[in-house]
Amino acid sequence: MVLLLDDEVPVLLAKVGRYPQHHGSLGVVRTVGRLKVPVYAIVEDRFTPVALSRHVTRGFVRPTTGAEDPERLRDALLAIGRTIGRRCVPVPTDDEAAVVLAEHADRLAEWFLLPPVPAGLPRLLAGKATMHRTCTESGVPTPRSLAPADRAEMVDAGRELGYPLVLKNLGPFSRLRTPAVCGTTVVRDERELLARFRTALPPVLMQEYIPRRQAEDWITHLYCGPGGVPRVLFTGLKIRSWPPYAGVTTRAVALRNPELAELADRLCRSIGYSGVADLDWRYDRRDAQYKLVDFNPRTGAQFRLFENVHGVDVVRALHLDLTGRDIPEGPQVEGRIFVAGQLDLPSVAAWLRTERRLPPDLLHVRPTERAWLSLDDPVPAVSEAIRFTGAVARRLASAKHDRTVP
Repeated sequence: MVLLLDDEVPVLLAKVGRYPQHHGSLGVVRTVGRLKVPVYAIVEDRFTPVALSRHVTRGFVRPTTGAEDPERLRDALLAIGRTIGRRCVPVPTDDEAAVVLAEHADRLAEWFLLPPVPAGLPRLLAGKATMHRTCTESGVPTPRSLAPADRAEMVDAGRELGYPLVLKNLGPFSRLRTPAVCGTTVVRDERELLARFRTALPPVLMQEYIPRRQAEDWITHLYCGPGGVPRVLFTGLKIRSWPPYAGVTTRAVALRNPELAELADRLCRSIGYSGVADLDWRYDRRDAQYKLVDFNPRTGAQFRLFENVHGVDVVRALHLDLTGRDIPEGPQVEGRIFVAGQLDLPSVAAWLRTERRLPPDLLHVRPTERAWLSLDDPVPAVSEAIRFTGAVARRLASAKHDRTVP
């Protein structure tokens, strides 16, 4: 069966904030561009890896910080839609873009085809405390979590949850405007917690830490139609990440997990979620439960890990459904391996330092899907290598300067 998308309906890569070296964005561009669909992309500058992809019809240089009013972001999308001149399918690659698309769907529908998600739901799910509450109401396990209002509540929360514990930015937009932490962060004790927040407490979620030796990290990627009914649903195991055990997936494998799929299905139907989503889970061996850690109401960076036997991934399913075409049903392809290039190198180094041996998959399993390298689209990988090398050089120079300052 040859998969065909409607090449009269373009795709717009929609994003808010600065993250020019994002392999998930490149995955969106390639997965529909290879099927002859015109692709437009919002980019930070003309030389981002995505902007240099052969599959991009046009890049719109619209740098944003996330501090803008949502109405301004909406108007920028409308201006892009008018420039494209025909309705297209926007694919958000961050929570903020997903929130803007959902909360301003009535206005944006003039130029964009959008899934019928309840307007306030993406913000609810992207917010860590509200997601925890939503899961509790739907009977889906999550790690114990608290959102303190001040430093006194923070201390009490730490003692209640126990150490070590996990810190996360509380919600969309606030993570860009007033970030509490750079990313998911583990603190070992109360002294470290107090040292991190010496005065005012920014919006932060404090979450129970599930010991690494007692856990497995799993992911679910899905596309739901109206009413929260999954049209495609994939499950996989996260092998490594950077930073280790808390960051971006650097290597993962597609594995069928019926119990996890049933949990994700039940949650989406319960809340009526519609659209693409990326769910992070942690299996806790202490009580044999899969616990939802994050519900990202947008494409995940590693979504290209997953396809069904007809070549349908979540972005292709979104385009097929919103253009009125059938989504070919079939089981997911088992055993696909995804690798995020240079980010896997420090992850391997961390593994080697901790385990005193090479990861068993490193030499014996070849990746199926690489985040950057592609023979039919090589320039983005070159651009990324240059940017990555420059970033490493700047960091090393900064560290050297810090050591020499008296």
